[in-house]
Amino acid sequence: MEASREIELQGHIIDSGIMTRVFDKVLDMGGNFEITTFDIGKRKQDPSYARLIISSETEDKLENILSELHRLGARMPEMEDIRLEEAEGDKILPKGFYSTTNHPTFVKYNGNWISVENIEMDCHIVIEKKTPRALCTPLAKIKKGDLIVIGERGVRIVPPERSRKVNQFEFMQNTVSSERPSETIIKKIAGEMKEIKERGGKIGIVGGPAIVHTRAAPALAKIIRAGYIDALFAGNALATHDIEYNLFGTSLGMNLDTGTLAVGGHKNHITTISEVIRAGSIRKAVECGLIKKGIMYECIKNNVPFVLAGSIRDDGPLPDVITDVMVAQEEMRKHLRGLDMVIMIGTLLHSIAIGNCLPSYVKTICVDINPASVTKLSDRGSAQAIGVVSDAGAFLPLLAKYLIDDEKDNNKKN
Repeated sequence: MEASREIELQGHIIDSGIMTRVFDKVLDMGGNFEITTFDIGKRKQDPSYARLIISSETEDKLENILSELHRLGARMPEMEDIRLEEAEGDKILPKGFYSTTNHPTFVKYNGNWISVENIEMDCHIVIEKKTPRALCTPLAKIKKGDLIVIGERGVRIVPPERSRKVNQFEFMQNTVSSERPSETIIKKIAGEMKEIKERGGKIGIVGGPAIVHTRAAPALAKIIRAGYIDALFAGNALATHDIEYNLFGTSLGMNLDTGTLAVGGHKNHITTISEVIRAGSIRKAVECGLIKKGIMYECIKNNVPFVLAGSIRDDGPLPDVITDVMVAQEEMRKHLRGLDMVIMIGTLLHSIAIGNCLPSYVKTICVDINPASVTKLSDRGSAQAIGVVSDAGAFLPLLAKYLIDDEKDNNKKN
């Protein structure tokens, strides 16, 4: 006898492709479905509603199918309260714990639906009874006695739906190709950034040393100075080579203006780190006049917070680099909250780290010269991620042009 269960879907489930993905997932996993109710929204803004009976050969197979459909936004018509168990020790989860997606998530507790705060993927839901609150909590922050949500009962997720309104991103999404018109895309990104800032939104940038190596650092510094960036996420390398370039005109010993190797330039980045350590910090190096321009200079002068996360291969590092990865992770989370857009340029590992902490509704732009890197970064579960196959040295100057230079030209004409 087949095992079966009824599920429901609600929202813009047709044009967002959710309905088709549900059908494909059920069939791919060896199950069957029967549509019992399907009410299609009459107007563009109207949601649709569907009820389906999902069946499979065994109860275990059915549970596996339902678990996958849950992550697509499917839910039981009648939802019971969540089930809770205490953590028996720090960083120890009860068996059967719920693992989060990066989509907006709600839990039913004492008959009421509560939004899960600070949602990100691959974390867990801790319930604070007194408030009550539902907190998305990474494994490292689980404490003995925390009340952990078990299984998917009483948990509802809302996958972002494709916008019904034509916007800057609509034509660009879900395609990665070096043959796409990069300049047109960059102009659209600039337009979206302007819209975000006009409504009081925030933008973060994740950057690698390729920004400096390709002579794009002055363009990024200009964008920061113009007020478009609210947080910078990077490692020791970006900050070191940015400061090295502004002290010596080199990056990894290469004269960026001439493309030639500087005599003794191989030690310039070490000298840079040593001098900043002598000053005490990047801020103090700016204040004492050691650093007079560049990305880090503009961050200090414009009060833009930055998180420099260390790695095992770092020289030095600079005194501002956080060498404890768990501390760095928490600092990243703190400054990611409230961002409406994140631009990731030329750094695969830092970008993946940031992508793992982002809710799916944050607009994400992934820029890299390697199409495989762009694909990997774009495919982080975000419904609003686009990939741009471009050199940082081409992307950032064009972005600065459309954000700042064109606006100045228009103002002069007016």
